[in-house]
Parts: sequence; structure tokens; C-alpha cells
Amino acid sequence: MTLDNSDVMYRLLVQGVVDYAIYMLSPEGTVANWNAGAERAKGYRQEEIVGRNFACFYSPEEQAAGVPQRGLEIARRTGRFEAQGWRFRKDGSAFWANVVIDAIYDEQGAFIGFAKVTRDITELRNREQQLLEAKELAERYSEQMASMSMFLDTVIANIPSSVVVQDAVTRQILLANRQAETLFDCPHADMVGKRSEECLAPQISEYFEQLADIALLTEVAHRSEDQLETPRGTRTLRSRALSIHGHESGKRYLMLIADDITEENAANEKIRFLAHHDILTGLPNRVQLRQRLHDALLLDNLMSCVTATLCLDLDNFKNVNDALGHQYGDELLRQLAERLRKVLRGHDTLARLGGDEFAVILPGLSKPADAAEAAQRLIEAVEPEFLIDGHRVSVGISVGIALAPGDHTTPEKLLRYADMALYEAKRNGRNCHAFFRLDMDEAARNRRTIELELRDAIANEQLQLYYQPITDQDHTEVVGYEALMRWRHPVNGLVGPLDFIPIAEESGLIHEVGALALKEACREAASWPGQQTVAVNLSPMQFRNSQFVALVEHALKSSGLEPHRLELEITESVLLENSLGNIEALRQIKALGVRIALDDFGTGYSSLGYLRSFPFDRIKIDKTFTQDMERSREALAIVSAITGIGRSLDIQTTAEGVEIRTQFKGLVEQGCSHFQGYLFGRPEPAERRLESISSLI
Repeated sequence: MTLDNSDVMYRLLVQGVVDYAIYMLSPEGTVANWNAGAERAKGYRQEEIVGRNFACFYSPEEQAAGVPQRGLEIARRTGRFEAQGWRFRKDGSAFWANVVIDAIYDEQGAFIGFAKVTRDITELRNREQQLLEAKELAERYSEQMASMSMFLDTVIANIPSSVVVQDAVTRQILLANRQAETLFDCPHADMVGKRSEECLAPQISEYFEQLADIALLTEVAHRSEDQLETPRGTRTLRSRALSIHGHESGKRYLMLIADDITEENAANEKIRFLAHHDILTGLPNRVQLRQRLHDALLLDNLMSCVTATLCLDLDNFKNVNDALGHQYGDELLRQLAERLRKVLRGHDTLARLGGDEFAVILPGLSKPADAAEAAQRLIEAVEPEFLIDGHRVSVGISVGIALAPGDHTTPEKLLRYADMALYEAKRNGRNCHAFFRLDMDEAARNRRTIELELRDAIANEQLQLYYQPITDQDHTEVVGYEALMRWRHPVNGLVGPLDFIPIAEESGLIHEVGALALKEACREAASWPGQQTVAVNLSPMQFRNSQFVALVEHALKSSGLEPHRLELEITESVLLENSLGNIEALRQIKALGVRIALDDFGTGYSSLGYLRSFPFDRIKIDKTFTQDMERSREALAIVSAITGIGRSLDIQTTAEGVEIRTQFKGLVEQGCSHFQGYLFGRPEPAERRLESISSLI
């Protein structure tokens, strides 16, 4: 390495950094220069170390084994080598170090040496080991849990990470350690018992809510790295959010762990070759996307052109990961990136935002229709099957589009609006595109308001079950009831399920709402006379809860209800999404003695394969066929076919929406076994439910 090359490379680093040892190596590993942080960390002055091989920082055993040279070889071959291990100072003392070695090339692409960054993380390692040891002790000695809990509290209070624990429903902060107080400039007493929006800065509160929402929806640890404005200035946080199930049935908590990595990133960002691309796909990442969008907006404003921002989300990607594993999911994302790249122009930008989320910048458009055409090309590019290690995989994408200057002119707003449009595309059936509209912003705010009020409703017991009677062909008595959720809103009065269940599903609150409905329905039905049954509707989202079968079992045991008196209603979508896993969960529930009904049969795909894949106890005929059968030959034929299938497979059939006597008579003639509708009774609270219908028909 020449001195000139050394000087060029050294200017890429900040010589005044004292918390990191930053220096350059020749291709052979000779130290070429030395900064103040290196002298502080390792004890050598520049004149003592420059010209020596960097292997002197390793133990004699590692030197003999060739460990230093292998690190250089890996960095040369892959571009970067990173590891942790013991390193030694001039005085012989050891420290635990995080080491990064990057290969350096000049502007002509010639290899000229290495950049090496070393950080002393001994204290961090010691604290992490203390925490691990404390957890192991807690698990090993259950009789000492009380004292161990106090010890863990002390450890959590002193670990370098900021830790905040919230109630998943109310979002009240239950725990905040000392580091969280410092990072967010908010005393412990001002945080505990309050929601984040009541005690933290708006951007931090919004960031907390986003992480919590994702953790509740996915039920896996969600990791994120973002730059935020805090009371301490602009800080970069590496955060993890995870949902934790409590011992109490249906109770969940959110743990948010944040590490301030501002200084760490600041040192790395001063190195020329710091990556701005997604490692998995090689696409630009979120940081580079925002910069390119900023540049495109400036240029298109001067040229009076349209800039389109597209947000893309892969449909059914979770099913691929669940069925084949994350390795196949990663390969799918790589192949997807290649396909999308091929249908874009050379100056367009395709970026991966994380997970199965992508974004596209289309600069220099002449009209909005150009963006729609590009979106359709992207959708069509994904339609052919992907071949991954012998497995054929079919997926689709949904696309949201926001335009500048029409919708907005800032990168942040355009990305947010494109994401709202993406949500609309998914609601419209997926595998399609949608443009942002101003009413989407208002709708998003309304959904957020309902979500917050719904959290209060769960906590304040505003949700109540209403029961609609079900009768048989004799129509002389009530044989069972369907439990239907209602929300007694303190301002809006009685709110029906269509106005809040979809939002509960989107926000993850469906787990709490569903658990409440199941528990309350079993408790009420246990007090009913005879063998009257109770039917409870299930959301497909509830099957994502790995503890769902245990939840059903707990509801039965705690209420004392006989299992055969509980009937769970599912729709075809449960079988479409992760069908193998969901069918296995249904088999486990049926093994408890619970009855399973297929609801709204005839309105979706209505594949007879569903009836072969699982032994349903009941098929429910949708009310649209019931109410059209007198004036529509097609509806009558469908009713006749469903009841015929039921008789052939020995499955009971229940017709919904029976409102007049002629409908009831026609359904009896078709062989329907059970009936439900306003003709027999409207949904009522448990204490006012209809108990006899003999006088109504």
C-alpha cells in the first residue's frame, strides 16, 4: 500500500473519533495509519504500531492458527469480515472487541487494502451475560422466583438497552427502565400507567404504536432500525418488539427493546463503502429510496413531470414461509426482485423496505395512467409460478400508488399515501393496484380512532353478546343460539360487528375480542336448560394464535359447558389460508368434542374439497340464497344442492335469514334441518333471549 493511497483512504475516516479504533491495513495486514480511538483502545502510539502487522493484537494461539489472516481473506473475498473476540492491548490486558474489516478499492476498482474498525464492547458483553445467567437461574430454581424477580428487575434497570412493557389491549406502560427514561427524557413516574401518546413525544409515540401493531399482528419478534427526533436530538434506534402471552387466558403484553446506535452508525457511515443496499436482494434499501425519491421530486418539479411512488406487498408470502421455511422465502424474494427489475425502466428505482415489502419510484412520467400501466406490468410479472428448489410457488402482489405533485410533494407523505393505497388494493381483493385518494387519509384516521376506542371497550366491558335462536323442522322449541357480538358505545350507541370486527382483525385485537366471545358464550350457555347449543363465529386471524386450541379448552373447562354443546363457525377463508395448519387445529378442537360448522357456504369458492378435507358437523346456507329462493331458480337450485349434499354426507344444514313463512316452508320441502332468522327471533342479550317459538309459526 502506497502512502498516497493510505492518505486517500484515511481521509474517509474521522481522525478525532475516540470511541472506535479506526485504522487502515495494507493488503498484507500491515498497519498503515492510527487514530486517537485506536491509541485509546489498544495503548499503542502511532509511531509504535504503524508498519507492524495487525496480528500482534491477537493471542499467540490465534496467530499460530492463522486467525488474523483468515479475516483478511474473508474480507477480500466477500467485501466485509465481522467478528467478536478477545483482543490484547500493549500492556497485555484483554478486552472483548467487535471487529469489522472492509476491503478498499480505488476509483479504478483496484484493491488497495483494508479498513478496520474495532470497538471495545466488554461492558456490554458482561451485562448481557449477567442477564442470561439471571434468566437461567430463574428457570432452574422456581422456588426462588420472588427474589429472582427482584434481581431481574435490577438487571433490566441497568442493561444498556431501553426496555418498555405495555398492556397489549390498553397500551398502558407497565414498566420502563432507567435507560428508557434517559433516551426519551421522561421520568419513570410520568410513564408508568400512561399510554405512550400521553407522555412521550408524538414521533416516538407513533413509532411505538407501529412496532406494537406489527408485533400483535405477526406474533413474532419484529425488528426495526429507524431514525427519530428525540429530546436528545436525532437518534438512530435499533428496536425489537414482541408479543408475550400472560398466564391469564387471553392476556397479552408488548415488550419494546430499543438500543441507541447513533454513535455506532455515525462511525460506520463515514466509511465510503458503507452499504446502502438490501443484503438479500441487492436492491436499494429504505434510506437510499428516500434519497432517490427526494432527488426525483426536485428534478420532476423543474421538468413539470409526474413522479409516482409505488408500495408493493407480496400476497400469501407468509404461507410460503410457513409451508417451506424461511430459506425458501428468501429465495422467493430474490427471484421476485429480478422479475420486478426486468419490467422497469433503467432510471426507475426498485427498493426493498423489509420483509415482503417493496417500493418503486417512477420519475419523469407524463400522465398518471403511465403509473397504472407500470403497476400492471409488475403484477403480471409475478403471475407465473416461481420454481424454488423443485417446489412450484404461486404468489401475487398488491400495489398502492401515490403521485406528485397531485397527492403531495414530500417523500414521507408520498410513501405514507402509497401505503394507504396499498391497503385499499388489498381490501379490493389483492393482486391489483389502487391510487391514493384523499378520503383514504380520513378513513385511516377513522380506523385508528375506532381502534383506540375498541381498546377502551375491551378494558371497560362495553362488548356484549346477543343471542339469536335456532330451531329445527319441528319448530316447537329453541335447540340452540348463535352468539353475535355487539358494542355498546358510550356515544354512538349499539354498534354492529361489521363496523368494528374488520378493524379488530387489522389491528390484532381480534384475539382479545374472540377470546372474550368464546369465554362469555360458554359461561352463558352452561346455565341454559337441557342440551341447547351455542354457536360462536371465528375469524381466520384467530388461527394464527398458536395457543388457540388451548384457549377453546380453557373456555370449556372454566365454564363447565359440555363440549358437544359448543359449535364453532368458520368460513372458507380459514381453509384457504394456511389450510394444512388450520385443518390440524380444527381436528384438535373436534377431538375435544366441539362441533364445527362451515358458515356462508355457497358465497365463496364453495369447493366440495373442503367437505372432504374435514368432517364438518354443519353447513350453514347463506341468507342471500334463503331470501332469493322464491324468485330465483338459481338460488333454489343452490339450496337444493346444499341440502342434498348435507343428507348424503350426514351433515346438518342450517338456513340463515329466514324471515317469512313461505321461505320456511320451502326450506322444509328442500330437506333443510335447522333454521335461523327474524321469523323465529332477533338477536337479544342473554337475559332477554327468546326461549320458546312454538307460538310464532
